[in-house]
Amino acid sequence: MTSPLDPRETRSQDERETALFAALRQAFAQASVGSAHYAKSLQGIDAGGLTSRAALAALPVLRKSDLIAAQEAAPPFGGLGTLAPDAMARLFLSPGPIAEPQGTDGDIWRFSRALRAAGFVAGDIAHNCFSYHLTPAGFMFDSASRALGCAVFPGGIGNTEQQALAMRRYGTTAYAGTPDFLKTILEKADESGQPVTSIKKASVGGGPLFPDLRAWYEDRGISCLQNYGTADVGLIAYETSAKEGLIIDEDVLVEIVRPGTGDPVPEGEVGEVVVTVFDPSYPLIRFATGDLSAILSGECPTGRTNTRLKGWMGRADQTTKVKGMFVHPEQVARVAKAHGFEKVRLEVTETGGKDSMVLICEGEGDTDAVVATLQSESRLKGDVRFVAVGELPNDGKVIDDQRSM
Repeated sequence: MTSPLDPRETRSQDERETALFAALRQAFAQASVGSAHYAKSLQGIDAGGLTSRAALAALPVLRKSDLIAAQEAAPPFGGLGTLAPDAMARLFLSPGPIAEPQGTDGDIWRFSRALRAAGFVAGDIAHNCFSYHLTPAGFMFDSASRALGCAVFPGGIGNTEQQALAMRRYGTTAYAGTPDFLKTILEKADESGQPVTSIKKASVGGGPLFPDLRAWYEDRGISCLQNYGTADVGLIAYETSAKEGLIIDEDVLVEIVRPGTGDPVPEGEVGEVVVTVFDPSYPLIRFATGDLSAILSGECPTGRTNTRLKGWMGRADQTTKVKGMFVHPEQVARVAKAHGFEKVRLEVTETGGKDSMVLICEGEGDTDAVVATLQSESRLKGDVRFVAVGELPNDGKVIDDQRSM
């Protein structure tokens, strides 16, 4: 049994965009006053002009490295939070380290939409194997399950035998956690001679769901669908029964940009996932997740009309070290922009213990001028090669380190 779609999931894209940009203007106005970080970074920008994707793309991108640096300079939240720590419901510390607040109780991370798409309904007993320790993942799925009327067993991570025992004792019907841990639990239960057979649905994230693993679950009568989110922004997108890409959540603005920039890429081209969320206690405007994905054309066969992502396609932070110097995607992007190239790729190779790099540019240009800009940006010498537009692969790579490690 699955829940029917709600009206927001089937509205027109024009209606959705209008609502999202109204929420953006409100979040912008609140952040400009209540957040020291945004009061500075958004200074001089007119909130009333934020009515389109083009206007959004003009705002600065907040990268995870920027967030870490801001929090170190102005703990705990780097000036992004609009509430004091003692006014928050919960406080977390994720690897980085990154301080992450939960402003109020409830499903503020919005994962209930993903769980509902995976078949979670009131009356289910949900076994939550996301970690409750230090990071918010466990609470994200706990609150989402409760919002749907599920009873939650807070299993967390590890303790495989106890997890299997709890599943048998309670007759668990649904699972939330990483894709492979449920298989580990079920196999442990099989080995004990007391298999767990009550689970019929699973919502998994935090790692890849490989086709053979999904097939393994299906052979046991378990429908397993993916969710995609981060500790910073909550739910970004989720899989449906159609298993054709991931539907973007109704309460986030998602862009796909060229890695190292804030420039949106054409539909279908691989780029970095940038997310805007409207949590009044901790707004994040154009937050770069560091993940790669692409927009999938068309609509979901389930009737949901929101845009779909192709799924997680790698990491956008392709920083590498050449001749002892770090080279970042942002530097490569600045070279491209300086000479008007839409798409470039820096290939790094090694021969006889010596590093070398060549910047491949789609189009034509002045070799000497591009070489000079590349050296100015990276403080390293490199070659330049021009190729036809469309020749570089559509994989989101800005830096392609081909050296064997």
